[in-house]
Amino acid sequence: MALMKTSNPALGEKTFGDLARAQYGGTIDAVGRMTLNGTVNRTGILLLCAVATASWTWHLFLQSREMAAVEPLMLGGLFGGLIFAMATIFKKEWSPVTAPIYALLEGLVLGGVSAAFDLRYPGLAIQAVGLTFGTLFVLLLAYSSGWIKVTDKMRLGIVAATGGIMVFYLLQMLLGFFGFHFSAINGSGAIGIGFSLVVVAVAALNLVLDFDFIEQGVRVGAPKYMEWYGAFGIMVTLVWLYLEMLRLLSKLRSRN
Repeated sequence: MALMKTSNPALGEKTFGDLARAQYGGTIDAVGRMTLNGTVNRTGILLLCAVATASWTWHLFLQSREMAAVEPLMLGGLFGGLIFAMATIFKKEWSPVTAPIYALLEGLVLGGVSAAFDLRYPGLAIQAVGLTFGTLFVLLLAYSSGWIKVTDKMRLGIVAATGGIMVFYLLQMLLGFFGFHFSAINGSGAIGIGFSLVVVAVAALNLVLDFDFIEQGVRVGAPKYMEWYGAFGIMVTLVWLYLEMLRLLSKLRSRN
């Protein structure tokens, strides 16, 4: 079976390759096999972990209404989350431990960012949450019912678009140190809103690739711990989608 690519860095092309070969050596039956229901349950656990720590930093921020009050937690969550994300990617068998820790750390960042946006634009965070989960459920329904078919051309286009966006963000960050800013793209004008709409669409479509790739893992009989790894991959995409939703909604609000 040809395994498919996904632009999610947590779910690369070779993620299930070695595991699929191990299946024929009889090593996977001993630890159980990955299932879709198991992956969904693990995804729910990771989301609960993120919500718990996000609620904490949100509460701390609202008490002081100063970013300085939560900056140490956010920075710890940012760099700690990156470390545990890399550990999860390179040591997939650790994912039952590292994926929940990643979700807890990521929640620290999301809570502070969400509270800051919501303080400026009341109700913005809950709108972003609703749109993010609404997108997740709609795409999951469309994929599971066969309305969306993942083809090679679709996959290639999404991977290329995602790579281009990441390169642009990196370039923007580097040029920012030298005083160069992309005001039109980051602003609330037509160009800025159009750019955010495109990024949100690409982030959302990455969920479809993630669904497809996890399904491939189930088909080849990946080991049970890969349910945590698959949930981690979904979590990475959801975090990106949520942050882009926040940016898009804040641009729309600033026009009023």
